[in-house]
Amino acid sequence: MAKNTSLYFRIVEGRNLPAKDVSGTSDPYCIVKVDNEVVARTATVWKNLNPFWGEEYTLHLPMGFHSLSFHVMDEDTIGHDDVIGKITLSKDAIGSQSKGLDSWVNLTRVDPDEEVQGEIHLSLELLKDTERISLRCQVIEARDLAPRDISGTSDPFARVIFNNHSAETSIIKKTRFPHWGETLELELDPEELSEEGTVTVEVWDWDMVGKNDFLGKVEIPFACLHKTPLLEGWFRLLPLGNNEVDAGGKLGALRLKVRLVEDRILPSVYYQPLIHLLVESVISPTEVEDSSALTMLEEVTTVESRQDVAMTLVKIYLGQGLVVPFLDYLNTREVNHTTDPNTLFRSNSLSSKAMEQFMKAVGMLYLHEVLKPIINRIFDEKKYIELDPCKIDLNRTRRISFKGAVSEAEVRDSSVEMLQSYLTSIIESIVGSVDQCPPVMRVAFKQLHKRVEEQFAEPENEDVKYLAISGFFFLRFFAPAILTPKLFQLRDQHADTRTSRTLLLLAKALQSVGNLGLQLGHGKEQWMAPLHPIILRSVASVKDFLDKLIDIDHDIVSEVPQRAVFMPSVTVKEGYLHKHKAEGPQLLSRFAFKKRYFWLTSETLSYAKTPDWQVRSSMPIQCVCAVERVDENAFQQQNVMQVITQDNDGQLHTMYIQCKNVNELNQWLSAIRKVSIYNERMLPSFHPGAHRSGKWTCCLQADRSVTGCSRTHSAVTLGDWSDPLDPDVETQTIYKQLLQGRDKLRKKHLEVPDADQTSINKEKSINSDVHPDGAECNVQLMKPGQSVAAPAAGGDRRSGAGSCHLPAQRKGGRHRCHPESLDSTQTGILYRHEYSLSLLLVREDIVATGAPQGGLPAF
Repeated sequence: MAKNTSLYFRIVEGRNLPAKDVSGTSDPYCIVKVDNEVVARTATVWKNLNPFWGEEYTLHLPMGFHSLSFHVMDEDTIGHDDVIGKITLSKDAIGSQSKGLDSWVNLTRVDPDEEVQGEIHLSLELLKDTERISLRCQVIEARDLAPRDISGTSDPFARVIFNNHSAETSIIKKTRFPHWGETLELELDPEELSEEGTVTVEVWDWDMVGKNDFLGKVEIPFACLHKTPLLEGWFRLLPLGNNEVDAGGKLGALRLKVRLVEDRILPSVYYQPLIHLLVESVISPTEVEDSSALTMLEEVTTVESRQDVAMTLVKIYLGQGLVVPFLDYLNTREVNHTTDPNTLFRSNSLSSKAMEQFMKAVGMLYLHEVLKPIINRIFDEKKYIELDPCKIDLNRTRRISFKGAVSEAEVRDSSVEMLQSYLTSIIESIVGSVDQCPPVMRVAFKQLHKRVEEQFAEPENEDVKYLAISGFFFLRFFAPAILTPKLFQLRDQHADTRTSRTLLLLAKALQSVGNLGLQLGHGKEQWMAPLHPIILRSVASVKDFLDKLIDIDHDIVSEVPQRAVFMPSVTVKEGYLHKHKAEGPQLLSRFAFKKRYFWLTSETLSYAKTPDWQVRSSMPIQCVCAVERVDENAFQQQNVMQVITQDNDGQLHTMYIQCKNVNELNQWLSAIRKVSIYNERMLPSFHPGAHRSGKWTCCLQADRSVTGCSRTHSAVTLGDWSDPLDPDVETQTIYKQLLQGRDKLRKKHLEVPDADQTSINKEKSINSDVHPDGAECNVQLMKPGQSVAAPAAGGDRRSGAGSCHLPAQRKGGRHRCHPESLDSTQTGILYRHEYSLSLLLVREDIVATGAPQGGLPAF
């Protein structure tokens, strides 16, 4: 039973931070660490003691973690950055909040004795004979110790302590991965055997001048050695245990949102019944008013959970090759339930959220291709743009002429000109992108267009079919990306105040374009009127674009199950990085890295001198066996990663690549790990250093082929649109949502009046073993990884055509399938819900015990 851990955190803002600069302010930013490994760095907010960041991250941590910490720093142009304070949250503290943490938390002072990390490999044995009693401790090695010296390393030694006895290992200089291989013995008195003491192993960094620095400790109750004479393993190093003192708000506070999600994931076969129910909803849709697994799910989702549920469903159906029928099913229900076309898709229903998340999942690369050049231009130019007379600040404008002070009219005229230029570029880029739009998006919009046209066929509703598509395409996809580019990975940092205002005005204008200009002049913002002509002129080209967008053959979209949201040939990530030049002697490490342009697809990692360079070097992704960080002291360079590959002869090859900052490093690490996550030859360990001058810089071992001294992190990734499809994890999420609403569903659908119970029981016995049409049930248990999208050989995949493709229940040794058609539609809905709920009860038993109960189907 695998475990899946995801950590969501948002750094909202800070308040009342202390001034660290002579100007009486600070330039704060946050560093986020998971178990003392940097996973994110926020933007620096210059000259502000109450900074707003609003940055959020998702981390997938299959191996779990112990603590999450936020360090607030003051950036200095010269010298080292100043530490303002920190917040540390243990995993238990985060997990105890069922709905997550959302509050202000005071910063505490940073105590070096509490900043420990790493593990130590020990073997402890209690030796007793007639002559003497001794405690033998073999100190084998340690890994990932905290760097305490300016070189980025430490000079570690270990000390074993019990009562008044102690012994020390030798000092190994300049390493965070020491190999001691030493045995220490403490002779004990007979009376000490009965004492309830503690064996302590401490690790210290030796300093020639001043006191030694504490690196961590391990405490083992002496009683454990009585029960287990030989105790061996890796032990996590712990801090001294000084309680962090809340400075009473003197160091300021951070507003944080943190949520931990932990699930136990069963083998794939256990999830097949629920997958069957979800698939059956879209490949064999019943009448619109009938109930299904999807309608049940919509009943129990809350406003807060609907977005996550929608994204999970999109990924499930993408994996099954059925995302278009899925969206068509939801959209058809939504359209048929809407009587006023002005309210169509205006709510946050499951269908609206599913379309929104679908566009993000399959269209993010397309969005980047269309918008990124224009967004980069806006950020680079940093123009002061304002149309609202109440917000024009003449002091913030640059001199436009040499005739004197700038007037409000000049500011408005200049702003209109720039906004028209930007808006024209955006519209032209969008309407010219028909061929760039992913085919699956185009087919989904084609189906939506068809459903809306069927429902609202009146001449006065001619524009509704366009508005339905443009509402998603412009209002829920392109406009939000323009408003907040960082959330769509269009930029690494949030926009400054001036650029944010420009983006807001452009997003408003693009929303009017998406509304086909129908609401112009009816709002309160009449100062947007100068942009109305260009918006109205664009309506015709937008309609023409939408017509071309849906002019596509439905069969072009494959229904083959897939593992990723993008095609193999699609570039997942690209950009300039610095590659280490491995060949030839190197005098200085800084000159060993050469600038190269990299491309990453799910099949290859390639690079060249420039994006236009004809000759590219590449490596197959299937050969990748580790992607890891590199210690700073390996090349005296920060933000370096290594990609380790294995050739057909089993030889390992390492490419070292330097990124410009820690966020870019984490993004590339995550991206390469995702595309290589299904590789079979992944390494369990690696060397975080480099083999230079005849030895590894990390563990100081001479043998180049020696086993790695640190664990790999191949499954630790940042959560975003490019997450690999994982049907087991996704189905577990849907199951949890249904389970949380089980009581509501049972009350609504299973509690029937007593008067109806007799007739229901009668029909139930009639339909328990045979279909109403007399067809015998043919139940097939799916194998892990097998798609349920395709029908069994020789049979129609729609139920009722010779066999039943829904999962079976077994009761009293006989097969029972829920009826497909009954005399009473209400009774059919009732049975379908009862069947679904019974699966939930079975699944709950499995989670509790770890095995199926009573011969019921494995779910």
